[in-house]
Amino acid sequence: MPASTPELESVLERLSNNNRVRRKLPMNGRLHIDRQLPFLCVYRIPQNRNDKGTRQLVIGEASYLIASADKSFNERLSDLVLKIVKTLSPKFGAFIIIEIWSSDEFVSQNNDGTLNTKPGFRILTSGNEISALSSTIETLENGLKRIRVLRNIPEVEIRYGKSPLPPGLPSLIPHNKAIELGCRTIGLQIKPIYRNNKTKEIYSLMLQHIKKGIGRTLKQTFFEFTQKLTTQSPPHYHSLGRRAVVKAVFTVDKQLARVSDAFDFLLQVTPVNSEQAWLKFKKDKFNVDPIFRYRPRSANPDLLMRTLYNIKIERVEDPTLSQLFKEKREELDKQISMIRDRGSKRFLYGSLHLFGDVKQELLKFAELILDRIPSRSREQSGRKRMGCDEFAQLAIDEINYYKNINPKFSARVEIRDDIPSGLMVSKGNLLIGKSTTIPNSRADALLQHEIGTHIVTYFNGLSQPFEQLHVGLSGYEELQEGLAVLAEYLVGGLSKPRLRLLAGRVVAVKSMIEGATFIETFRLLDRNYDFERRTAFVITFRVYRGGGLTKDAVYLRGLKGIIDYFKLGGELEPLFVGKISAKDIPVIEELQYRKILIPAPLKPRYMNDPKIMERIESLRGGLSLLNLIKGGTKQ
Repeated sequence: MPASTPELESVLERLSNNNRVRRKLPMNGRLHIDRQLPFLCVYRIPQNRNDKGTRQLVIGEASYLIASADKSFNERLSDLVLKIVKTLSPKFGAFIIIEIWSSDEFVSQNNDGTLNTKPGFRILTSGNEISALSSTIETLENGLKRIRVLRNIPEVEIRYGKSPLPPGLPSLIPHNKAIELGCRTIGLQIKPIYRNNKTKEIYSLMLQHIKKGIGRTLKQTFFEFTQKLTTQSPPHYHSLGRRAVVKAVFTVDKQLARVSDAFDFLLQVTPVNSEQAWLKFKKDKFNVDPIFRYRPRSANPDLLMRTLYNIKIERVEDPTLSQLFKEKREELDKQISMIRDRGSKRFLYGSLHLFGDVKQELLKFAELILDRIPSRSREQSGRKRMGCDEFAQLAIDEINYYKNINPKFSARVEIRDDIPSGLMVSKGNLLIGKSTTIPNSRADALLQHEIGTHIVTYFNGLSQPFEQLHVGLSGYEELQEGLAVLAEYLVGGLSKPRLRLLAGRVVAVKSMIEGATFIETFRLLDRNYDFERRTAFVITFRVYRGGGLTKDAVYLRGLKGIIDYFKLGGELEPLFVGKISAKDIPVIEELQYRKILIPAPLKPRYMNDPKIMERIESLRGGLSLLNLIKGGTKQ
């Protein structure tokens, strides 16, 4: 704690000016107050026992104090807390302190020496606080009851009329002063199942899980207290989380982005000779497996892996950001391993981990689409098609639209002869295969798919403080591709052949997973589902590239997920904040409430059309994917 009056006055001055306070205190203590807030989490480090792990339960909160419980610091600690409360309580009309400690009264080992993983909590409050804090205590109790460890339901006990202080420790603030300042105190005693009582070994994953649950519960508790007893009314409990981002967060974010930027996963696993392979396959009467050639690996996978695991994510205190970074590291691990295993059987195993299997429900739906849509369905414009140069000009015009809104929108269009026929977005740029031809009726839909979704979310991600939002959070592909296909529907360009193609990809992925050869899957699409042979080859080649890539199943799965999202009342605009996954939507909302992330600066051009909102409302009203089949063409 501040040892001198000038240092203490500096802390109080920063609080008065609504500035962040971050100070080291004696005996391994720390004070962190993100901004003016009506609460303080406290943990006092015991001097007579090893309380390993418990301090982690308050680190990451927006306002916390870790201090030594040594008697020699009692007076200075009390003075510090009193002056913090005096500074902040008048701004809110009330203040609350929640002090946390672990207790050996709880038994954390069973009789046979195994770990007792049943969580245990005691809430303690003095008698004169019962009435004022009734709803706050109820919120705390309910939140703690929702914390599950290995499916064990926690025991939560409330002890009214008890001292809300760790045994043997004095009050942080004199009782009469607390009443005068409207300061309440709640004690939270915790069963330390996150460590071995005898060896003091920390069970780190369990500690992280409990910390996450307690952190969520504390914010909900402070939110209830703020709503009921202060003059403030925050919009959501997430808004009481940390806003300030420390250096360690930006360091980890940048290091993960550098690893991600060291390779382009799709380019590394996509053959460079797809056109030549098709011609040879056709010449061989579709009876000889094509031979694919790949780019040289752009980086050494072993060195990338070493760099990846040298990133010190454990230094990130914020549990929400720490979890996002850990998930991204796991995804990069899988991608690097797949690039290393390219061309081997291990590649498919990595792909299943990264993009998932084809569940029976999705397969049945794909088969239903293939059954309902005639195999010879045509685009509305019939056989009218445009080449790569004409489409590239349309794409440049579309990009210029966004550049006029934001000059930093610096996407490029490249016509390439080293990628297969079709379109690909890489690092915010549109790549067009030189042999690509596109039906005229599909041009706008593809522009909205590639530019209005993939490139817009890339540049929106660039505007955020974290590079992960443009690189892509873990598992972002499914939401991205579902959103991109949805864009095709919203602009009236999700044609029957397009839906049939997406369904064919799902069937092909399932066939490949079940052990079919390239030729067997090609024949399945050609003979059983009557795809044109060139189309059947492209679908099969995409699925078998690298050794077996299951990514193509995410398009239909993602579209289905997006429609379910709208049925539950989801909004479209938050999905464009960057490259995020469906599971990250609540996390993004939390970070926006905390004012760490900003709203998406760009929105797709099609969202300016009033008819688009009508189509979104029809999705909210229960429009199914089968309805899309009927209404997917231009209206």
